[in-house]
Amino acid sequence: MKILAIDTSNQAMSIAVLENEKILGELTTNIKRNHSESLMPAIDGLMNDLKIEIQEIDRVVAAKGPGSYTGLRIGVTTAKTLAWTLQKELVGVSSLKVLAANATSPDRYIIPVMDARRGNIYTGMYRFIDGKLTAVESDTHISAEKWAEYLSKKDGEFLLIGEDQQKHIETFKSQLNHRVSSALPYQHLPRASVLGILGLYSEVEEVHTFTPDYLKLAEAEENWRKEHPDLVGESYVEKI
Repeated sequence: MKILAIDTSNQAMSIAVLENEKILGELTTNIKRNHSESLMPAIDGLMNDLKIEIQEIDRVVAAKGPGSYTGLRIGVTTAKTLAWTLQKELVGVSSLKVLAANATSPDRYIIPVMDARRGNIYTGMYRFIDGKLTAVESDTHISAEKWAEYLSKKDGEFLLIGEDQQKHIETFKSQLNHRVSSALPYQHLPRASVLGILGLYSEVEEVHTFTPDYLKLAEAEENWRKEHPDLVGESYVEKI
């Protein structure tokens, strides 16, 4: 099975083409730029380098969030469009799980961290159980302080992963002391090859109903709901 994996859920953009678990090619950049302008040219360039036609892809795998609203919508929309027009399978994988899978720490809880502004983070708790990466706690949006306090009540050691963990490491150390540490620098960026392998063993989504997992309302939508409490059941943000 040939897989195209796409992750634009944050500043980094990563794409990869795999054949089952074999990585045929991967491109990852960590430059602050508009993914809407760079994603399709990057996909075209990688496919051309590999001399693979886009029609040969069997499955499209997208990082489905949480993360940047704009980044998620670009990645998911592109993945859905390719899957629909080419009549290929579509799979979504948690962006936090992709980060957690970069770690190789069977004895510690893996805590992926993405900054959500104002002291908040997107995070979760993962662990390798019998060699398989497993979510011990569901992905969530929470203040870094509250999450650190929650973790402090659990036994064990914790590994923070993701570039944004640097913004919150002191908060975690204040609660967990020596029980928390950071992953190695090269492990903090999401990699589409990791996403692709996770997507190989994930369930296929229904293309039309597939939407990103934002975990949190956009600030504009939160404000709109406060101003229109009688319309809370309506959708402010059009679903992709």
